[in-house]
Order: sequence, then C-alpha cells, then structure tokens
Amino acid sequence: MASLKAGASVPRQRWGRIIPVAFLMYTISFMDRINIGFGFAGMEKTLGISATVAGLAGGIFFFGYLFLQIPGGHLGVRWSAKKFVAMALIAWGILAMLTGAVHSTGELLLVRFLLGVAEGGVWPATLALLAKWFPLEERARANSYWMFCLPVAAIIMSPVAGLILAHLSWRWLFYLEGFPALLWAVVWWFFIDESPDTARWISQAERDYLHAKFAEDAKNTRPTANNWQQAFVNGQVWLLVLVYFLALIGLYGVALWLPTILKNLSALGPVGVGFLGALPYVVSVLALWFNSRHSDRTGERKRHIAVPLVVAGLSLLISALIGKSSPVLAIIFLSFTEAGVMAFLGVFWTLPPLLVSRDALGPSMGLINALGNLGGFVGPFMVGYLLTVSNGNILVGLVFMTVTLVLAGLLILRARYGNASLNPVSQSVS
Repeated sequence: MASLKAGASVPRQRWGRIIPVAFLMYTISFMDRINIGFGFAGMEKTLGISATVAGLAGGIFFFGYLFLQIPGGHLGVRWSAKKFVAMALIAWGILAMLTGAVHSTGELLLVRFLLGVAEGGVWPATLALLAKWFPLEERARANSYWMFCLPVAAIIMSPVAGLILAHLSWRWLFYLEGFPALLWAVVWWFFIDESPDTARWISQAERDYLHAKFAEDAKNTRPTANNWQQAFVNGQVWLLVLVYFLALIGLYGVALWLPTILKNLSALGPVGVGFLGALPYVVSVLALWFNSRHSDRTGERKRHIAVPLVVAGLSLLISALIGKSSPVLAIIFLSFTEAGVMAFLGVFWTLPPLLVSRDALGPSMGLINALGNLGGFVGPFMVGYLLTVSNGNILVGLVFMTVTLVLAGLLILRARYGNASLNPVSQSVS
C-alpha cells in the first residue's frame, strides 16, 4: 500500500476523536492524584499529621501504582486498552471520593494506596492505544497533546481547589473532584475505539494511510528486544527506567509541594495561591507543545528530552537561591522548572517503541512507568522529610530535586536505540 504523495493532506479524524477523549480522561486522573497537595493544610489540622506524614500520603499512591503497570501495558496491547481504562475510571472515581471521608492517618494511607492501584496501568494502556492510532513520525505530538492533560489538570485544579477550600473544606475537595471520573467512564466507553480497524467513523483514506505508515515503521525500526523477557534484561530499557525515576522525583516533588513553595514566597491566601499556582502550568503547556512538535519535525529525540530536564533543574535551583528576596523572579523560574519537567514527557515515550518489538512494548512501558513512578514517592516524601528535619527550610528539598533533574537530563544522552533515522515531518498534521 503506497504512502501519501508529497504535499498530500494527511487524514486527521483521529486527532479530533481519540486525543480529546483520552486527554480529558487523564486530566481527571491527574487532578485526583495531585489535589492532595491542596488538602494538606486542612488534613494536618483535622487528622493531626506532620509534614513528613503528609509527604508519605502524597507518595504512597505510587506504591499502589506499581501493581497494574506491567499488566496494564500488556493488556492494552494484547487485550483491550478501552476496556481496561473504563474499569479503572470507575474504580479510581470511587476511591478519590473516599479520600474525603477518611478520619485517621491509617485510613488516609490505605485509600491513597488503593487509588494508586486503581490508576496503575492506565498510563501504559493509553500509550499502547495511541501507538495503534499514530505512527512514529506523529508519536511525540500525539503523546504530548494527550499529556497536555497534566499541566491543564493543574491549571484547572489550582484555582478550583483554592475556591473549594475557601468556601467548603478539604473533604469536599475530594468529593467534587472525584465524581467526574464516574461520568467520564460512560463517555470513554462510547467514544473510544480500540484501533482504526474497528472504528466505523474513520475514513477509508485515513485507514489506508495508517496501514501504510505502520508498515513503514515496522520496516525501519530494528528493535533490540523481541519479547518481554529480552526487554526486561535490556540495559537500554533500564536506562529509561532510571531517567524516568529521576525526572519524576522532580516532577511530582514540585507538583505536590508547589502550593507550599508559593505560600512561602508570598503572603497570599488559598485562593491567591491557587490562581498563582496555575501560572507555571500555563508556561508548561507551551513548552510541551513546542518541544514535541520540533522533535517530530527534526526526528531528533534525546536532546529534546535532555535539554528540558537540565533547564528544569537549573531553574529550580535559581528559584531556590532567589527565594523571598525576589518572589516574582522566583515564580518565573519555577514556571521554567514546570515547563521543563512537562516538556520532556511526550518525546520520552517515543523511545520504547524504538527499543522493543510490538509484543514487548506494553510490558516494557509498564516496567518503565512502574519503577520510574517510584520517583513520585521519593520526591514528595523526601521534600516533606527534608522540610521537617530542616525546621521548615524548603531550600534543602529544592536543591535535592535540582540534582535529580539535571542527572536525568545528562543520563538520557547515553541512550542508544537500533532504528533507522526518523524523517522530518513534511505534512501538517493536527
């Protein structure tokens, strides 16, 4: 089957169908994951927990998150990403709402752990779904347009959480932000199709285009692992695990403690902190869009991962050193930090398909996401611990995250993958 001729318009129905539904699905997921950062102040008073326990509550989610990562990736490729995510939406919506009903530290930690289990596997399953709909030369953009959900969730959640906390309570924060997952399960079920071959709404021209591009990808890619057993002992796969782990220490450390950082930099109340907390995420949307688009156009991957991570780490350090002496500049550099930790994501997830075969892709992405997301435990917990032992000095925790981000950026430059060079994208897509 021939590719489209040069200059021909690429069919794009899937961009307007698959991406928006997946985007809103994970927007809800990410809101339910990080809104606990806004609930810390009220929980500390009601439940009598310290900053260290608050950090543990924010991070224990990621231990539960481990359990379904590899099964979720495997089932997303071999069974049905659509069905897996639909079931997860219902489960995590219920558990997110139950977070508002806890009355003890033990209950809080248990519900957060189970929420992690419920959301575990959704990320690799969705990546597996996108891999069925978008060929490699579009993959960074497809991943990134879906991953806009991460900063957008924070943009939405920051002011909304501030308003809820100002007029209701931390319990209502979880009730009101957990319920949308149950509604979206219905939308997901009726609007998502497993692949172009099963979708009735896609045109024959677009289906033919995808068949041709996927055939080209299979011809041009030379995987170094052909099954999950080979992938799990592949050094390059483990390098991606390490890079992702270090990067997510910074990503979640900043995300969950951003309200505290901003409160230390300003004299604003919860509503003011909520609106101010949206600014870094607005900048990160632009960075995520530009970085993924440029990566697809040039076909280069590693530097489009390394540069954002190094910039994020250095910006965080500058913000920490400036501190209260120049709060406006500190917040600007915090915005650069958030832009960097978001911008690398879409490009990063183009690397696993270049390393492993289709049969090994789901489990490999599950492994990378599972162990890498332990950084989501280490980041919030270590910042909380360092905040406690330093008598409330946030600088120590920020320096710790700076080191992990810069190290992640430098390590990704050692990645090697056996694929033919990606051609720059000549068509205008999405």
